[in-house]
Amino acid sequence: MTETQAGNEDFGRLSEPFRRELLAYCYRLLGSVDEAEEVVQDVYLDAWRGYDGFEGRSSLRTWLYRIATRACFKALEKSRRRPLPADLGAPETHPEARLVEPTSEVSWLQPMPDLLFAAAPTDPATVVVQRQTMRLALIGALQQLPPRQRAVLILRDVLQWRTTEVAELLQMTAAAVNSALQRARAQVPLNEDGLTEPAEPRQRALLDRYVNAFETADVDQLVAVLTEDARWEMPPIATWFEGRDTIVAFLLRQMRIIGPAELVATSANGQPAFAVYARGRDGVRRPHALHVLTVTAEGVSRIVAFHGSGLFPLFGL
Repeated sequence: MTETQAGNEDFGRLSEPFRRELLAYCYRLLGSVDEAEEVVQDVYLDAWRGYDGFEGRSSLRTWLYRIATRACFKALEKSRRRPLPADLGAPETHPEARLVEPTSEVSWLQPMPDLLFAAAPTDPATVVVQRQTMRLALIGALQQLPPRQRAVLILRDVLQWRTTEVAELLQMTAAAVNSALQRARAQVPLNEDGLTEPAEPRQRALLDRYVNAFETADVDQLVAVLTEDARWEMPPIATWFEGRDTIVAFLLRQMRIIGPAELVATSANGQPAFAVYARGRDGVRRPHALHVLTVTAEGVSRIVAFHGSGLFPLFGL
C-alpha cells in the first residue's frame, strides 16, 4: 500500500463519524436538505484532496467544520433565504379565499428527516437538545439572520463551542464573536418561546385523533386536537391560516374535495410528521402532502403541510 493510499484510508476512517453532524450543521445554516447534502459531499471531496496537507494544528473535526462553513457561506451568496409562508405576510382571514399559487421565485424551507441527523440514543438530555435545536420553527428563524450571525449562534449555543474556537474558525476576534452572538440571541431565542411538549400518552392520543380526523374526514376531531391559536401553512402555497375556527372551516371545504385520506407516520426535525395520501377517483392512493406538526401540552399548535410529492423520496416514502 502506498503512502497516499494509506492516507486516504485514514481520512475515510477518521472523518466518517462527523458526516451526520456536519449535515445537520449545514442544514441549520442553509435551510435545505438538498443543498446541505450537496455541500457535505463537496466538503468531503475537498478535504480528501487536501488531507495530505492537513498539519494537525487543529482537530480533524474543526478542520472539516472550517471547510463546511466556507462552503455554506459561498452557497448562501448565491441563494435567497428560505422562508415558510408565515414569514412572508399576514394570515388569510377568510377560509374560502383564493389560494395564492406557488411562485418559482421563492425557495421554501425544507423539512429534514430525523433519520438523516438523529444519532444513536446516548444521553437522554443530549437527545432532547438535538431534537429541539432542529425544530422547523427554529430553522426558519435562523434563516432571518445574516450568515455569520447564524453560524456563531449555531456553533456557540447549539454545538457548545467555546468563543475562542468560534473566533478561530470564523477568523473573527473574540469580541466580535460575542457581539454577533448577542445580536443573534436577541432575534432567535433557542427555547422556541418556551415550547413544552406533552407527556408521551397525551401526545400519542393527540396524534391518533389527528390521523383519525383526516382518515375519516371528521373535522370535529380536529376541533378537539388544534389549539385555539393554531397555524396552518401549505408551502409552496403562500396562503396560510391562523386560528382553530378558520383552519377547521378551510379544511372542511378541502375534505369535501379530497375525501378521506390515508396517513403514514414519520418524523422530521425532531417533530411528529405524517405522509398524507389522497385516493383518486380511480381508487389509487397518491402522495398529497407531508404534514410536520408542532405539538404542545395544549394540543397541535402548528401544521406545516408541504404540498406535493417532492419530499416523499427523501423520507423513504
